[in-house]
Amino acid sequence: MDFTAVNLNITVDDFDSVLSYPDQSAWQTPDPSSPSFSASATPWWMGPAIFIYGSSGPPYGSYEVEIDSTVSTLSAYAANNSSGPTLLYGASNLTYAAHTLTLRNVGAKNGDAGGNTLLFDYLQTTVQLAPAGATVSNTTYEEDNAALTYSGTWNRNKSPNFSGGGTSFTNEDKATVSLSFHGSAVYVFGDKKNDHGLYSVVLDNKTAEVYDGVSGCGGAFGATCEQMKPTLEFVASNLDDSLHTLTIENLAGVNKSFFGGYHFTYDPTQRIH
Repeated sequence: MDFTAVNLNITVDDFDSVLSYPDQSAWQTPDPSSPSFSASATPWWMGPAIFIYGSSGPPYGSYEVEIDSTVSTLSAYAANNSSGPTLLYGASNLTYAAHTLTLRNVGAKNGDAGGNTLLFDYLQTTVQLAPAGATVSNTTYEEDNAALTYSGTWNRNKSPNFSGGGTSFTNEDKATVSLSFHGSAVYVFGDKKNDHGLYSVVLDNKTAEVYDGVSGCGGAFGATCEQMKPTLEFVASNLDDSLHTLTIENLAGVNKSFFGGYHFTYDPTQRIH
C-alpha cells in the first residue's frame, strides 16, 4: 500500500447492495447475525486494504475469511460481550487489484468455547484516488441534476430521509439513468427496500454487474429496518482521467420491482506536474 498516495477509506455497511448474501434468509436483521454454518457474505472491491467489523462475546464462534481463494479461520468468542464494533479481520498488504472476499460462519469448532453465531456489522476498505502530489475534490450530483440522463418512466419522492431531500425511482423494466464524468472514483447511493429488486451497472461498456436492492428485512423487523438513508449501490475506483460513462438499469421483470437513487458522487483529480 502506498501511504504517500491520496488514499480514501470507504465504509460498506451490512445493508449496502455492493455486498452479496447468497441466502439472505440465513441471516437475521437488523444487523446480519447468522447461526447457520453455510451463511456467507461476499463483497468485491479494488484496493490494498480491508477491515471487517462485527461483535465478539460468549455466543459467537468461528468464522472463515476467504480472500482470493486464501482462507483464514478465526474466532469471535470472548468471555464478555464487546461494548462496540470488534475488528474481526484486517489486512493492509494486498495488491492494488480486484479482490473477492467471502465471510463465512462455521460455528463452534476445534474446541472453540463459543457458540454458533456470527455477527457482521460493516467493513472498511482503502482505495487509492491519485498518486502522491495530486489534489482530489469531491463532486455530488443529486438525482435531479441535469447531468443525469434518464430513460423510461421515473418519479420523484421528497423526504428529509433522502440525500438532498429527494429521490428518483422507477419500477419500469429496463429504465435507465446515466452519468458521464471525469474522475478517479465514483459512488452511487440510494435506498434499500423490500419492494426493490435487481439492477445492473455498466461502466465504460464493460460487462454489466448485477446487484440486489432488496433490503432482506423480515419478520418483526420488516417495516422498520428498511434503509431509506443512503446506502452504497455501486462503487468504482482507480479510474483513469478519460471521460467515463456509468449506466444503471432497473431489472424490474414481471414483479415490477423498484429501483431508487439519491445521488452520484465522483472524485475529479487534478495532477500536479
